[in-house]
Amino acid sequence: MLAALLPFTVAAVLIVLLPGPDSLVVVRGLVRGGRRGGVVTAAGVLCGLVVWVAAAALGISALLRASQVGYDVLRFAGAAYLLWLGVQSLRSLRRPAASTPAQAELGGRRGFGSGFWAGFVTDVLNPKVGVFFISFLPGFIPSGWSVGWTTAGLGGWYIALTALYFAGLIGVSGTIATWMATDRIRRRLDAMTGLVLVGFGIRLAAEA
Repeated sequence: MLAALLPFTVAAVLIVLLPGPDSLVVVRGLVRGGRRGGVVTAAGVLCGLVVWVAAAALGISALLRASQVGYDVLRFAGAAYLLWLGVQSLRSLRRPAASTPAQAELGGRRGFGSGFWAGFVTDVLNPKVGVFFISFLPGFIPSGWSVGWTTAGLGGWYIALTALYFAGLIGVSGTIATWMATDRIRRRLDAMTGLVLVGFGIRLAAEA
């Protein structure tokens, strides 16, 4: 198992570091709610990963690969949500300036569009995450080991690595907190993340 864990860790770290909707939504949380907003959003993403790891360990996520209809429904729902998040970020540019990121987040809070739920829903509605786990994890399961339990263990380690990455991202944000506190800069960052989220949504909807 140790021989499989090292290459899995290397591969997982490289994948975690790749920019994607999960990372972007955490950055959005940082921009809109400061460090607390980033922590809460990251917690939502991690809980979404827990759902997918559990589904992979139980064999449920394999249904996504077997059912094109189910995959497409979840894919379009995820794409629509990313588009909605992006549009909400762009619309926030019209709101009056807030003196702090926390106040900006409070003024722009819209249920599933911010904080924990933004991270959780973004992850859970992305079927590529589920397909990734059922395609990626089995290649590192040693012969003779329980598929379900080993999948859960490797998935848990992947979640831990993701949590470390988010912790580093949030930690680094503290060094630019003063810069981000400038309303003009924060609005530009919010606009940029909004545009990229719209791009991710369009790409997810367009992928077969």
